[in-house]
Amino acid sequence: MSVRAGLAAWAWDWIKSIVIALAIWLVLRTFFFQAFRIISPSMVHTMEVGDWLFVNRALYGAEIPLLHRRLPVIREPRRGDIVVFDSKLEPITLVKRLIGVPGDTLAMHGGRLVRNGRPVDEPYVYHADITRTADSAYRTQMRAAQLPHYVGASAGAYHPDIQEWGPLVVPADSLFFMGDNRDDSYDSRYWGVQARNRVQGHASFVYYSYDPDSWRALPFLTAIRWSRIGMALR
Repeated sequence: MSVRAGLAAWAWDWIKSIVIALAIWLVLRTFFFQAFRIISPSMVHTMEVGDWLFVNRALYGAEIPLLHRRLPVIREPRRGDIVVFDSKLEPITLVKRLIGVPGDTLAMHGGRLVRNGRPVDEPYVYHADITRTADSAYRTQMRAAQLPHYVGASAGAYHPDIQEWGPLVVPADSLFFMGDNRDDSYDSRYWGVQARNRVQGHASFVYYSYDPDSWRALPFLTAIRWSRIGMALR
């Protein structure tokens, strides 16, 4: 075999290896897992800004690109799950906690969640200022989003706020999400229920984390939060 032929065979082997590796990565990325970076404080302290999450796409049935169909689900989203989904308002991906599934009646009084007539124990919730209220523009938005699902008395007098709203009934094929940082989360209280088919996956654990506000140079290397790496999300 000539030197040129040997080099050509070597290059071809490398190209095949790279193509196979890319194909495997694409299949895994599409149907099994996804990386997600936290850039807002809406899930503090369950997740911190600078956390990188492993998202299980297979659990809820990954979407098949272009066909708009899904693989069989392992299980449906459950109350309390931390879910990654596509926003219905902007071309962005969000992560929130699932608070209500179809048929649930939800309300909040004094910042305390009530589901199906019973107060919900939520040890993961963080309140920086439970007296905080939304401005008039946001309250108008909240009313418009919630009113179609409102089942209380006197809909005309219904004016929801961050800590006071409901009762609402979650309709079929829809989900209701909120951030764990209840006083600083733009969630279903503002934009209403989310369609089930927008769900991407389940946020399972933190695989990398660093403090983006660190004064150190190259914080992604020098300000790593070692204690958060591998932390399961609950």
